[in-house]
Amino acid sequence: MNRDAVTQAASGGGSPVFISILCALLVMGLVQVVRPQLLWKMNRNLQRGWVKDPDATEPTSKGYAMQRVTGLLFLAVATWMLVQQI
Repeated sequence: MNRDAVTQAASGGGSPVFISILCALLVMGLVQVVRPQLLWKMNRNLQRGWVKDPDATEPTSKGYAMQRVTGLLFLAVATWMLVQQI
C-alpha cells in the first residue's frame, strides 16, 4: 500500500467523483428504507425474460421489513463514509 495515498485519504478532502457516487448511493439507500416496493418493481422488469412469473418473486411484508433494516445499515455506513470524505 502506498504511504502517500494512505496519508492523503486520512487527511480528508476526498475526490468530488467519489463524493457524488456516495450521494447517489445515499439516495438509493433512502429509497430502500422509505419505499422498497419501488426497487422491487424495477427488479421485476429486469426478470421478465428469464423468470416464469416475476410477480411471484415479490417479497412478503417481513421481506420488505428486512430490506428496510438492511437499508438503514447501508445508510449509516454510507453516511459515515461521506462524513469521512468531507
